[in-house]
Amino acid sequence: MSELLVVTGSPHIHTRDTTERAFWRVTAALLPAFACALYAFGIGALIVTALAATGCVVTEFIIARYLMGRQAPFVSMSALLTGILLAFNLPSNLPAWIVLIGSAVAIGIGKMAFGGLGCNIFNPALVGRVFLLLSFPQQMTSWPLPIVNRVRYADAVTGATSLSETGEGASRAMDWAGELMGATGGSIGEISAIALIIGGIYLILSKTITWHIPVSILAAVAVMSLCIGSNPAVEILEGGLLLGAIFMATDYVTSPMSHKGMIFYGIMIGAITVIIRHWGAYPEGVSFAILLMNGATPLINRYMKPKKTGERRP
Repeated sequence: MSELLVVTGSPHIHTRDTTERAFWRVTAALLPAFACALYAFGIGALIVTALAATGCVVTEFIIARYLMGRQAPFVSMSALLTGILLAFNLPSNLPAWIVLIGSAVAIGIGKMAFGGLGCNIFNPALVGRVFLLLSFPQQMTSWPLPIVNRVRYADAVTGATSLSETGEGASRAMDWAGELMGATGGSIGEISAIALIIGGIYLILSKTITWHIPVSILAAVAVMSLCIGSNPAVEILEGGLLLGAIFMATDYVTSPMSHKGMIFYGIMIGAITVIIRHWGAYPEGVSFAILLMNGATPLINRYMKPKKTGERRP
């Protein structure tokens, strides 16, 4: 074999971008929403986010180093981001021990049980969130009121979310200022639509994600809302739809690879979300919808493959 011919494994297209840099960009995109959470919930948002992030980082380090025998950094950006996303799906008054249980489940069961980064089938943060929702429904559906609870944590004054108190997004007027700026109750990371949209625009412009999944989710929710006589603005801006569409459903590992598959994946998430919201047992269905479609991703990748280079129709 000629010395000029070098045979190497894939990938053959090299770039300066790395998974760590992608994780840093997603973390940066979450900063506007985190700032709004600190303004609305104060110390509670800070404590829950710090606990979830620390719990995920420590859990991954212990499992990787001592149970799997791997050389792992103490602070993994993947685990840190999982912890932040988990915290964004939790109420700001959730007891510390429940937050740590959710972190251990998210990393231990949702990620490391499948082999670690890149091997997991389901979004780890949503695995932790849904586990806590099913195990501790009372604590997970007790929502602190924004602004008035800035210096409170365990003894925060609670109330219903916008979706649960109005019949799952029924046709009605909406508090635009509250939904856009973060003056309504809900999980830590879902209260400010403007902050989430800013983060989403940054991720698309930086080419960290593409538009296909978020736009198809939002479009499907809007169309289905109109079909059943609900207010599309309420369905899109209230609850965790924007957080899920922009930051959770676009996870590289658990989402389809082709653009056609991404659009189908997003449409199904949007449709399932509306179905659960209006006919299910929970007022919010984004987490369940994403996890269901995570499980369908291998089939989507199999039957919706991208066109091969130079391929022509017979």
